[in-house]
Amino acid sequence: MDFDLNKQQEMIRKEVRRFAESEIAPVASELDETETFSPELTKKMGEIGLFGMFVDDQYGGQALDYISYIIGVEEIARVDGSQAATIAAGNSLGIGPLYYFGSEEQKKKYLPKLCTGEGLWGFGLTEPTAGSDAGGSKTTAVKDGNEWVINGSKIFITNGACELTMGVTVQAITGERPDGRPEYTCFIVENGTPGFKGVAMHKKMMWRASNTAELYFDDVRVPHENVLGAQGNGFHQMLETLDGGRLSIGSMGLGGAQGAYEAALKYAKTREQFGKPISKYQAVSFKLADAAIELECARNLLYKACWLKDNNRPYQKTAAMAKVYCSELMGRVADNAVQIFGGYGLMKEYDVERFFRDQKLLDIGEGTSEIQRLVISRYIGC
Repeated sequence: MDFDLNKQQEMIRKEVRRFAESEIAPVASELDETETFSPELTKKMGEIGLFGMFVDDQYGGQALDYISYIIGVEEIARVDGSQAATIAAGNSLGIGPLYYFGSEEQKKKYLPKLCTGEGLWGFGLTEPTAGSDAGGSKTTAVKDGNEWVINGSKIFITNGACELTMGVTVQAITGERPDGRPEYTCFIVENGTPGFKGVAMHKKMMWRASNTAELYFDDVRVPHENVLGAQGNGFHQMLETLDGGRLSIGSMGLGGAQGAYEAALKYAKTREQFGKPISKYQAVSFKLADAAIELECARNLLYKACWLKDNNRPYQKTAAMAKVYCSELMGRVADNAVQIFGGYGLMKEYDVERFFRDQKLLDIGEGTSEIQRLVISRYIGC
């Protein structure tokens, strides 16, 4: 067994960390406070190759493995969850479906700009009444000649309504299957299509500098060639997309936990009480030791899931495990980090306050922790 990263992966970690610390860290708090999505920062992340990392170079991608991509997300999340969300959703949810299921024409049309960060793409699955029960979608698409007419709405869609949004992939009901269940099909809807509107959502607790949107479809007409893959394959496409997305959410949890741990460790070594650094007290040092142990376990689990995917091995169960473990780990580490900072940990001028808030979405997004445990329980035969 080889646990070493290759030279290219090590270089990616080093360069992305340098970028995150020099370009993101100085503005992260302000962007969070003002709820500002930064097109400039997004384009800079594109310039260093953080979009389309797993996409073949013929479509403008970096042609790297999934572990390299996950390391990139991890290093951004170590500094700021909002920018990591833009990268994770931009790749796994935006680029991914187009790359894996799109036609050659669709790939050539959309991927080059998405792989440079010049544009972003949304993933329209969640609805006001369809969250964990993705099969409860009510958005419909009806065939009319060579066009489809889409009606409905989506909510909590990352990158769905910002200055860089080029369009969205939307799942809609297109009929009924032989077993009586709804038939789902995915459609490409470009920004600016009549009847399609994206509205940015504000007053979020977390990821305040990322773009989250509500999407509305009012008799939106798209040509039949905008069907993604084949009619009726939408639900399968969405499930596969979420399987890969679990790895990126896991990397956000791992990176965020690493950032909170490092901040707490640094603070504990300099903060003195009763005549010595608080890191010398067992109540504090054991919290940090536990974090170090769990970070090692989380990284091994997540990287194993990525290795399985890169080697075309079944990875879905391990991805669900990694998503749960890394997400919940960040919650434990961020909570202890705030405790170690004491009163200062409750102040916005310290990053652990933001880590504490940003973590909660990880328990909910791309399949709640409860849904992940349901998935895992089925894999183990419960």
